[in-house]
Amino acid sequence: MMRLSITIAFIMGAVCSAQAHDMVPAAPQSQPILVKNATLHTVLNGVQPQTDLLLKDGKIAAIGQQLSADNATVIDASGKHVYPGLVALDTTLGLVEISYVRSTDDTEDVGTDNPQLEAGAAFNPDSELIPTVRANGIAYAQVVPRGDGLAGQSTLVNLDSWTIEDAVHRAAVQVHLNWPTMPRWGVKTDEQKAKAKAAYEQKIKDIDQHFQSAYRYALAAKAKQIKTPDERWQAMLSLFDGSGKLFVHADKQQAIEDAAAIAKKYQLSLVIVGGYDAWRSADVLNEMHASVVYTHMLDLPERSDEPIGQAFKIPALLKSAGIPFAIGFSDDWDSRNLPLAAAQTVAWGLTTDEALKAITLDAAKIVGASDLGALAVGYAGSIVISSGDILDPAFGKIEALYIDGRKVDLNNRHRQLYHKYLTR
Repeated sequence: MMRLSITIAFIMGAVCSAQAHDMVPAAPQSQPILVKNATLHTVLNGVQPQTDLLLKDGKIAAIGQQLSADNATVIDASGKHVYPGLVALDTTLGLVEISYVRSTDDTEDVGTDNPQLEAGAAFNPDSELIPTVRANGIAYAQVVPRGDGLAGQSTLVNLDSWTIEDAVHRAAVQVHLNWPTMPRWGVKTDEQKAKAKAAYEQKIKDIDQHFQSAYRYALAAKAKQIKTPDERWQAMLSLFDGSGKLFVHADKQQAIEDAAAIAKKYQLSLVIVGGYDAWRSADVLNEMHASVVYTHMLDLPERSDEPIGQAFKIPALLKSAGIPFAIGFSDDWDSRNLPLAAAQTVAWGLTTDEALKAITLDAAKIVGASDLGALAVGYAGSIVISSGDILDPAFGKIEALYIDGRKVDLNNRHRQLYHKYLTR
């Protein structure tokens, strides 16, 4: 009993200590910030060496040569690189702290029909994981619910805030559907295969029934004929009026095309998450103007007969097929590897500019954030200053991160422990 008590006390202590980090969120920008003589990786207008950038009132106010501003904080960035803040898609940041401690995991709820659930309601801006992620230049994250079926809605947040209200960044409504999969193991006989196929088809029928009910509800809402409000279908109205997007988590070609058929039937804006086989369905996806959040950049091949580098070259295949895509990293703390995942695409067919765009501007477009992901006048003043290539984890050396013109504290638990054990 004593050992059990000690173990419980240790776990509870670890949980309590992991609930909040020590870094204080930055105050709103109060005076102009002028970055001088930097190499700007604008994403929209190429790389501009020896160029100045002015941040004012949380926005990029000017870009050019020999800029000046009254009462500005001047940063000499000679020899430095400036990038837009990175946008991490398909993360569970702020929803899970310690994966093996259930009380710190708010990634999913029970049931398969929860479109009304919002990930932002469970987001913890004090998570110890957040500072370790933004130290790699990640300024924004799409916080995504997990689970089966209609899992809920994701929220786009900035990674330096006191509360969820401070964190939320304006974006499209994002409803997430986890597509069913065919069993891979234990299905050998013809009878087992027939049963598995029948079960899969029944799940698709159930999904179609959900969307049919939601579509009828949307028609009734448009005609102002709703007598008994249903929070589930109310949450899906944006899908039918064009202001929201349906994010379907699917990898296999059959699943992607089955999901596309549902989206086409109800004229929904479709984003495929995962998307391992998305390039194989280019005609179907391009016809619908669908996008892909590819999340397998550092994975092994899905099939035993595929080459070892198959997962690595899929972004280049998506590019060749003309499918709009972004690179995502489906994790919590591990989402800090997003720049590394993007860098891997350069070795397998994309240019450096295309790789950077896949984790900045293209990622922002997919979630409907029109003012993120580029260095351009009017865009958010969210920038990264580094001494090297941000896609190179060994030599990137990020020196500063600004979110909406606010300088973010890059200290974090990993850095503290590193310095602690240097003195041992």
